[in-house]
Amino acid sequence: MSIVTTSDSTQDAVARRAVGHSLEGPFYTDREFYALDLAAIFTRQWLFVAVDAEIPWPGDYTTVDIGPYPVIVLRDDEGNPRAFHNVCRHRGARLLEDRSGSVGNLVCGYHKWTYGTDGALRYAPSQPGDFDRGCFGLKAVHVRSVGGLLFVCLADDPPADFGEVAARIEPYLLPHRLRGAKVAARTDLVEDGNWKLVMENNRECYHCDGHPELLRTFFPTYGYAEEDIPAPLRPAHERYLRTDAELRATYERLGLPYALIEELDGRTTGFRIQRDALDLAGESFTPDGTAACRRLLGDLPTPRLGHLALHLHPNSWFHVLGDHAITFSALPLAPDRTLLRTTWLVHPDAEEGVDYDRDTLLKVWTATNEQDARLVARAQRGVSSPAYVPGPYAPTEYQVEAFCSWYIARLREELRLREGLRP
Repeated sequence: MSIVTTSDSTQDAVARRAVGHSLEGPFYTDREFYALDLAAIFTRQWLFVAVDAEIPWPGDYTTVDIGPYPVIVLRDDEGNPRAFHNVCRHRGARLLEDRSGSVGNLVCGYHKWTYGTDGALRYAPSQPGDFDRGCFGLKAVHVRSVGGLLFVCLADDPPADFGEVAARIEPYLLPHRLRGAKVAARTDLVEDGNWKLVMENNRECYHCDGHPELLRTFFPTYGYAEEDIPAPLRPAHERYLRTDAELRATYERLGLPYALIEELDGRTTGFRIQRDALDLAGESFTPDGTAACRRLLGDLPTPRLGHLALHLHPNSWFHVLGDHAITFSALPLAPDRTLLRTTWLVHPDAEEGVDYDRDTLLKVWTATNEQDARLVARAQRGVSSPAYVPGPYAPTEYQVEAFCSWYIARLREELRLREGLRP
């Protein structure tokens, strides 16, 4: 087993991280920290990478790059999700080059080694008689579907608590029937910032005055404790309290889980889930808050359900509404570049131009993503300066602190593991 070394400066930075303050600059800029993040986070944790609706039929696939690991996620001939390393077992060529598609078998374009959707090697031309195909199946990757959301884990032994988390969040997701939904749109946005800056930015609304489209319906008091709400936000908070009371009655009547569960730190799989109110019509992320899609998800009887917000460490967040759902995954490309992949889901029978207008459906979160990307790029440029010194978090940024605390705990686990491997 090879032993990965970590410099004293990196270990010292992890050890001295100040609670309640942002991370030091090298966490966002240094290549050694980037490599440590890939090892401690992205090759060990469950990662959200796709939705079931992207691979509805046997043979359908999507591909994703997790750091240096190209991965195929597909539906096998039995209808089950599978995941494999996107690497031929012959001489390592990448099997599938496209972002998505459909196959009967997986055929390597180099020497035509052919694999079934179960990963088994079916055909390898010109091999000797004693060649054992059973020894050369594709290397499998752990995959799980949770309420229509697909997660993979590259580790040999995935975090054991994920099953418990899945069991707790799935009842919130199932009424929306995301497994049978349809992909209305997908976008990829490369942000010029470290992946942690992308995640930290999403974990607070301290900056939300920079999101005029979003704030039409998203209450700007998100993250505030009751006693900390400033006077200018009091009218919005009063509207929130009235709307929240009305929605709780609706949730109770429909039997929809809605209570906040917030366990962002102190466990391996940090998460937060809650149904929450939206402003104006309260139905969707649109300029007036009305539904963006006429056909509602699942068998939901009303679009006025606010939004189901789900956060999962390390790389994803979700907004699930009565009329559509939006998923977000952040994947590192380099110390200062991150891919943000956004997917919009609608009812399987919803027709573009009839039940929904694509521009209306995408408008708010496309604008919000682009605005956030500019903020992340500004932050990346700032933390790259030798003059940068970590500053204190505001009380409304408690979820950012929880994310950073969770992150530091994962790095410390990795460093202890490496220390244990030293001769």
